[in-house]
Amino acid sequence: MASDDQKSVQSLRLSPATSARGSIDLPGSKSISNRALLLAALAQGETELRGVLDSDDTRVMQAALRTLGVGLDDSDPDRIRVAGALRRPGHEARLFLGNAGTAFRPLTAALAMMGGDYHLSGVPRMHERPIGDLVDALRALGCVVSYEGVEGYPPLRLQAGQPDAGRPIRVRGSVSSQFLTALLMAAPILAGHQNHDVVIEVDGELISRPYILITLNLMACFGVQVQHEGWARFIIPAGSSYRSPGHYEVEGDASTASYFMALGAIAGGPIEVRGAGADSIQGDIAFAQVLEDMGARIDWQAHAVTVSGVQVARGQRLKAFDRDFNLIPDAAMTAAVLALYADGPCVLRNIGSWRVKETDRIEAMHAELTRLGAQIWSDQDSMRIEPLPRSDWREASIRTYDDHRMAMCFSLACFGPVPVTIQDPDCVSKTFPDYFSAFTRLIQP
Repeated sequence: MASDDQKSVQSLRLSPATSARGSIDLPGSKSISNRALLLAALAQGETELRGVLDSDDTRVMQAALRTLGVGLDDSDPDRIRVAGALRRPGHEARLFLGNAGTAFRPLTAALAMMGGDYHLSGVPRMHERPIGDLVDALRALGCVVSYEGVEGYPPLRLQAGQPDAGRPIRVRGSVSSQFLTALLMAAPILAGHQNHDVVIEVDGELISRPYILITLNLMACFGVQVQHEGWARFIIPAGSSYRSPGHYEVEGDASTASYFMALGAIAGGPIEVRGAGADSIQGDIAFAQVLEDMGARIDWQAHAVTVSGVQVARGQRLKAFDRDFNLIPDAAMTAAVLALYADGPCVLRNIGSWRVKETDRIEAMHAELTRLGAQIWSDQDSMRIEPLPRSDWREASIRTYDDHRMAMCFSLACFGPVPVTIQDPDCVSKTFPDYFSAFTRLIQP
């Protein structure tokens, strides 16, 4: 525990580790959990969701749905029953959505298309995360959306409009794939009442495409088949509407898996990660290929992956990389810390989406890797990291910027020769409240 004159600040000191082995059961995927909760709320019939992540982001989604009149029964800790009821226009509500982009963006689109009077807000950082591209698309559709603060950013007010998808809905794809996800998930609200298809067209390059595949997969499970022509045009057929599949199992979080797979790669292992594997619908499971290219051994099962690798604490090194991380930007943060243990400079390209996440992750990663003693170069959408000789490591206290991924990826710095302290470790509650208990259980001094 550490403190200053203003408030008590928790910190966690990790002593140098040498090896790790064991197994971990992943918590449910945040991306899938919040999509499934909203689709179940929009669907006809009751849905039983199993494996839903219990975290800050999913709790704010559930609280918002309850405020909107959706029946959620979570009396059984292993499942949530959702009574689809979010189809009636005319509600009035104030919704606080924390820093959960997977709740804020899709709810904005769905409620704007339904009609009603809603105020959506979040924590200060959420009010710094752009939403203008989504608002522009909704306004062009005939929705009434206004900013209650800075133009282009939350908080928002949504009022009844006259949305008409008689012509294609256009949205930029270069800032966040969540804008397209939001429009896709909300589109059946219009398609179900129109005699023509709803068409969504993407302007420019679409980033983080695997997250759109998650969205399309979930929509199909809830009865809406989206046709798409590459990554530029998506068609939601006229008459589409969501129907409950009865039950849906949320798979383990592949982004969270990256930290434990990386642990196996630098600590010898083997580390078995259970809950997401070869059959995963999440793009971040491809991080295993990054590790294999860096010299780790990967063993696949349908719903698990086992990783063995080098022992960096004994002077062994991973292979350096120079690669495009557009498709797996969250897992790329894990790769940035692994670069410290590489046999040469590592370059991460096409990571500009980091700048509009829970914090400006390019600036944050640059600052905290430098704090450990590394030499870093970065620009608007890339980063170069020089490997860190064991003699040059500096004992450091890592700032986490209220960003769960900063805390989790820098836990891997404990395989350097000096202690590392993680400030505000509880920020991991956004996606994995028990992360550090699970992590420290696997490592050995």
